[in-house]
Amino acid sequence: TAFDLGITHFDLANNYGPPPGSAEETLGKILKRDLKPYRNELVISTKAGFTMWPGPYGDFGSRKYLLSSLDDSLKRLGLEYVDIFYHHRPDPETPLEESIGALVQAVRQGKALYVGISNYPADRTREAAEILRREGVPLLIHQPRYHMFDRWIEGELLSVCEEAGTGIIAFMPLAQGLLTNRYLQGIPADSRAASSGRQRKATSASLMSRRRSSISFLSSLLMARTSTSSRPASRSPICSPVVPAFPSTNTRYFMDPIMTKSYRVYKNII
Repeated sequence: TAFDLGITHFDLANNYGPPPGSAEETLGKILKRDLKPYRNELVISTKAGFTMWPGPYGDFGSRKYLLSSLDDSLKRLGLEYVDIFYHHRPDPETPLEESIGALVQAVRQGKALYVGISNYPADRTREAAEILRREGVPLLIHQPRYHMFDRWIEGELLSVCEEAGTGIIAFMPLAQGLLTNRYLQGIPADSRAASSGRQRKATSASLMSRRRSSISFLSSLLMARTSTSSRPASRSPICSPVVPAFPSTNTRYFMDPIMTKSYRVYKNII
């Protein structure tokens, strides 16, 4: 469905599931069955940085973990390389030179065409970009959390990425569904928030706070402009040079951003 509608970028991570690794395995099966002839038309990315296996080398950012994880990801995907390999989060215990050096090694081994980072603050992003610049490997992209209720990247990160020539693709642009009409009346029984402990806690806390009135106001504002409140909120969460990524477990919500025209919610409305 996605590829037929023109979507060619598939963003993964070693720990996406559940269980961890299953998202890569699923895409690997789809690639083998349906999309193998179109590999040159696809941009496939994966990440490593969160817990994948027990012990000191199954988490964070050591060279051993990152490169071992990439090898495992390639096996699950059935690929010889990924287009983008991310370090999924900064490691407070491992020197940045080691973590970023692993990304460089992945490129030089031909296992990744480009590299990116995710969840890095502005200062660490600047350092990572400089290390990569010295190695002749550009920092292609940063994937931070970004939505109307969490606009931290507007402080310094946007300017750091602009200076480095690094693109930004935001995750969680709809605040795990809060920026749609899905949770206005509570948590639906069939929602991911109802079954995921971590998301249920975050969603419930948000619904009990002042955000609920903000969400209701935003929904009514957008309903005046379109027939589906989830549609405009999913266009571009804020007027900025950021591309949003839309994960979804339901094809109904997945189709909304594709089938409607581009829409922006400007800062002076928020």
